Amino acid sequence: MKMTAKALATGVCAAAALGIATAAVAQDLSPWVDSEGTISLPDNFRTEMAHLGSWFVPEGDASGFHNVYTEPESVASFRENGVFPDGAVLVKELRAHSTGDYTTGAGVSYENETIKQWFVMVKDSTDRFADSNGSWGDGWGWALFKTDDPSTNVSADYKADCLGCHVPAQDKDWIYTEAYPILVE
Repeated sequence: MKMTAKALATGVCAAAALGIATAAVAQDLSPWVDSEGTISLPDNFRTEMAHLGSWFVPEGDASGFHNVYTEPESVASFRENGVFPDGAVLVKELRAHSTGDYTTGAGVSYENETIKQWFVMVKDSTDRFADSNGSWGDGWGWALFKTDDPSTNVSADYKADCLGCHVPAQDKDWIYTEAYPILVE
């Protein structure tokens, strides 16, 4: 098949426009999602996002404090509509804990400086990246970041790596909202 210069240029322009459109769709969803559906760990989430609440797990691999953050506008939308809007980003930072005796009581647990890992979820009710990289489905993008390389999502299959822990919250859009009183205050 012989292609004219004009046809080739038109095809290149169309492909470039599609790339720009795909990037715009991803950017419209969240600044932490690229055009391929790759999720990034948000910068400065501790200071720029609202703290939804914390969980404390006393023992096991997931022991420690699980602090969860999202954007203030996502909190406002949840309060108004009862669901997280598309593009909402939830970051869970898992920190190790220490225990000590204080004037407030014996055996007091507190989080320390050791970060174990981060989980990131990005709301996407249309599942626009469902076929992209194994991180998207069930209305969310799912990511797991380890401290040795916080720039790389190590979850290759959200169904195997993430969804299992969220099954008890399936009827609440996979989110354990009972630990986040800020959503209803």
